[in-house]
Amino acid sequence: MVKLSEWQRGVCFTPPSDEEMRMYLWFYEWHLFDAVDPGQHTPGPHEPNIEVSSDGSKATLTHPGRVIDVTAREDGADLTFTVTNESDRAWPDIAGLIPCFNPGGSSDTEIVQPNPRMFDDAHERTWFVGAGGLENLVRRDIHFNSDLRETIDAEANDGNEFAFTRKWPTSHHNAEAGLILRESTDLEWVAGIAWDRFVSAQGHNPWRCMHLATKIGPLAPGESTTLKGRIYLFGGTAAAAYRRFREEFS
Repeated sequence: MVKLSEWQRGVCFTPPSDEEMRMYLWFYEWHLFDAVDPGQHTPGPHEPNIEVSSDGSKATLTHPGRVIDVTAREDGADLTFTVTNESDRAWPDIAGLIPCFNPGGSSDTEIVQPNPRMFDDAHERTWFVGAGGLENLVRRDIHFNSDLRETIDAEANDGNEFAFTRKWPTSHHNAEAGLILRESTDLEWVAGIAWDRFVSAQGHNPWRCMHLATKIGPLAPGESTTLKGRIYLFGGTAAAAYRRFREEFS
């Protein structure tokens, strides 16, 4: 069973068969399209309230109005994300929150133990789901959910610019499902994150991140919504994780 432990910004996932293969879930880094705060792109809080069971099998991460429950599995963990709109305005259909799933290794290495086997600085071993199945996730391009693309494009300034365009250029290749996967440098392990409702897939920031934006809209003031998510972390391939994802999120 993967062991859960606390770190400063969320939860660490450590497989007992290879403790070097730890991964981190930062809850959470960004808001998108008027979620929580007004604006296309605003920062999320960095330090949740974190509770981890004594045996490392369960964890709960809490910000006001936002809770992720984590349950460990042999091949990763199950995620349940509950969001309540505590503001006085409605959040639109494309409103999103971005947790960050990463192997550590930023300038803040004092609060993590980096896992270089899950770095992918050459952009060769990280995948999202495109029209043809798994496609390589390269550079820092953002791939929007194809079902939401028309609504998202309508929010662009001058037809092609968002508040985040300089750091996350918009790709013409849409994402077809809520999944990002990465294989290790030795191709013996796979790690990934999945959500049943998503806005976009993007990665390769300073933390070697996998950013899968959850879709939390539309949400009226006082209303709540719950999303199902998944962490994959096991000895295997991206193709094997993709098969599990299709079975679990059909």
